Amino acid sequence: MAIEARSVTKRFGDFVALDDVSINVESGSLTALLGPSGSGKSTLIRAIVGVQRVAGGGVEVLGEPAGSESLRSRVGYMTQAPSVYGDLTVRENLLFFARVLGVQREEIGHTLDVVVMTEYADRVVARLSGGERARVSLATALLGEPDLLVLDEPTVGLDPVLRRDLWRLFHELAERGATLLVSSHVMDEADRCDALLLLREGRLLAQATPAELRRRTGAEKLEDAFLRLVEAQAPA
Repeated sequence: MAIEARSVTKRFGDFVALDDVSINVESGSLTALLGPSGSGKSTLIRAIVGVQRVAGGGVEVLGEPAGSESLRSRVGYMTQAPSVYGDLTVRENLLFFARVLGVQREEIGHTLDVVVMTEYADRVVARLSGGERARVSLATALLGEPDLLVLDEPTVGLDPVLRRDLWRLFHELAERGATLLVSSHVMDEADRCDALLLLREGRLLAQATPAELRRRTGAEKLEDAFLRLVEAQAPA
């Protein structure tokens, strides 16, 4: 397994962000973490990459405790907000992160090609559009060809063509052997994935393939399947 989380609980004061969540993510899979805003997706992702302490339970990533120093070069993490420096150019950002990760600078050109940002390499990030900044953030996560990519809402705010192109890239990376965990609140992206993790109000509603979820709920559309799961758990 690439990710194993067991009984993960996280509270912020009286607010329960994660309530006894257990998940498995298979190596080499493209898995979607789905749920509405406030469902706990970002908190779970932060626990997986080791930047969020949890109140209970534990997370193992690639056979190591989440956040282990040995995972630094093996896990790529794209935050929901672009985590790059606005006063640097695209190339300067990648050079900086390559040094941090110990990645050869020769990889930068290839990474820029992958995210279709080569022509923007010498532009200052602050002058880019939101979608372009998101691609720069994705490029930093791809440096070093990590074994696991954890992407928090990577397609939010992007136009349909760019969303399609990014999902094509995600599938290509998975075919090369990488494991991807991609969070989204857009249910129509679920059919693009091998497996689904559905969260609501900090609880795991289901872990299944799209086909299994349809069989379980009797719904053809995955959005309807999600709604039926919610209704099934609502108090009578």
